[in-house]
Amino acid sequence: MTEMITPREFHETAGLEDWRVLGEGACAYFRTGSFAAGARLVHAIGGFTDLDEHHPDVDVRHGGVTVRLITITSDYYGLTKRDVELAREISAVARDLGIPADPTAVQTVQVTIDALVGPDVIPFWRALLGYVDRGNSTEDLIDPQGRGAPFWFQEMAAPRPHRNRVHVDVWVPYDQAETRIAAAIAAGGRLVTDEHAPGHWVLADPEGNEACVGTAGWTGPEPTRSTASHA
Repeated sequence: MTEMITPREFHETAGLEDWRVLGEGACAYFRTGSFAAGARLVHAIGGFTDLDEHHPDVDVRHGGVTVRLITITSDYYGLTKRDVELAREISAVARDLGIPADPTAVQTVQVTIDALVGPDVIPFWRALLGYVDRGNSTEDLIDPQGRGAPFWFQEMAAPRPHRNRVHVDVWVPYDQAETRIAAAIAAGGRLVTDEHAPGHWVLADPEGNEACVGTAGWTGPEPTRSTASHA
């Protein structure tokens, strides 16, 4: 594995302006305007070398292509210098094809369940969703097809009868967080706490259902595996 880097280091690296680090890795969205243009971009990416060793996750839609980069090994989940190199290569071929990037259009969504005893509840959700464990993690479930939102089971020290135990985490670009939070509050929500900002903010809808808006690694303390992927 090449040298590990933090989300902050990724963002501060020249040539990565198209990309934003979210909870599930570094992401970019390229506005193709047509499926055919998107297919050309994916074909160009497919021509890179060593993709079997380190490959991007690509989602092709009529209006654009989303690309996600993350390094996953048995003992590491994060970004490396190889992700930096691959991000630059992908941006370069997009420019050659005349396809612009829109860094404001990326996000990842995760469902979090508070559990007193995670091993007791995770098998139920694994079976219900048809999900699988994320690598060696004992607290994450993911869609094996890469389509559905991941589920994270957050350890809870004691019951909290006056709060919901399921909430949504929305990871947005670091430079879009305040806009997203303001929009949610203007739509009837409220800020529960910004104690952990700029890592994440806790919001609630008019009936008290909570959600977190999270960012990864631009200001504030450097995120770790326990905070960079979970709010």
